[in-house]
Amino acid sequence: MPHLPDVVLWSVPAFVLLTVVEMVSYRLHPDDDAEGYTAKDAATSVGMGLGSLVFDALWKIPIVAIYAAVYELTPLRLPVLWWTLLLMLLAQDFFYYWSHRGHHVIRVLWACHVVHHSSEKFNLTTALRQPWTTWTVWPFYVPLVALGVHPAVIAFTSGANLVYQFWVHTERIGTLPRPLEFVFNTPSHHRVHHASQGGYLDRNFGGILIVWDRMFGSFVPETERPVYGLTKNINTFNPLRVATHEYAAIARDIRAAESWSERVGRVFRGPGWQPARVRAALAAEAAEAATAAERAGAPAGARPDHHPLAPRPALTCPAPGPSRVVIRPGGPAPDRA
Repeated sequence: MPHLPDVVLWSVPAFVLLTVVEMVSYRLHPDDDAEGYTAKDAATSVGMGLGSLVFDALWKIPIVAIYAAVYELTPLRLPVLWWTLLLMLLAQDFFYYWSHRGHHVIRVLWACHVVHHSSEKFNLTTALRQPWTTWTVWPFYVPLVALGVHPAVIAFTSGANLVYQFWVHTERIGTLPRPLEFVFNTPSHHRVHHASQGGYLDRNFGGILIVWDRMFGSFVPETERPVYGLTKNINTFNPLRVATHEYAAIARDIRAAESWSERVGRVFRGPGWQPARVRAALAAEAAEAATAAERAGAPAGARPDHHPLAPRPALTCPAPGPSRVVIRPGGPAPDRA
């Protein structure tokens, strides 16, 4: 068994130090355009991170057992050398991309990952806002184990990927030099990922490398200021509710479903999916509201208020163009509109 360090544990002092530095920077150089910090939001993020350490230790027992069984069954073995370790980190980042993407487009997986997106702020404590139900992640890495990657290497490379992503959760860095922005996940790319605007939804899934998004059509550059959080925010700082609110919503939708196909859709289709009957009702309601607005003398083209049950906006990729984001010493980029 390869003896590899726990990179997350070793990085905790750096997490604390960098978070304090970022907090102090907002004190010394306030920026009205940045979301910054609030005590309750930061405390919730830290609490979710601490809770994830406890629950991950529990989930690790069956997951390690499954990985060990697969590793014993496969005849393949990859040696742990410095150069193979780099290749295995690259492979892990590739499978992380698909895991991350899957956790955005399948609702029961989204119920786990939504925790990380539930903050309406974007700072280094947001990186610590981790889910407590990560049992949905392990299947994505079974192919690596089957190819002869030792489970301890999976743990090491996953930890390294997580540590890398800590620093990209900040508004204090604008854009980096173009070659870095082209290859790596950066704060600019990850701000897009955490945004709730329609054109930014479900984009930029890369962990260490952003090239996977460029290759598989999910990349969008930062062209306007992100609005962080969910399309319908949960408005709570209760860690238990943050951890479980989407599972509760799934349960309510299953109880209200009128057919088994609808129940399956509520679990395994996208987070914004609605059955045909609901879509028809929403369309009729929107048409009625538009007619009422016209009769009331509303300007042509005025849109009714967004219905709380309406699906998430269609994913559209903004036309590519040069980003107007620049690095500004002592603060984040100016208006990214």
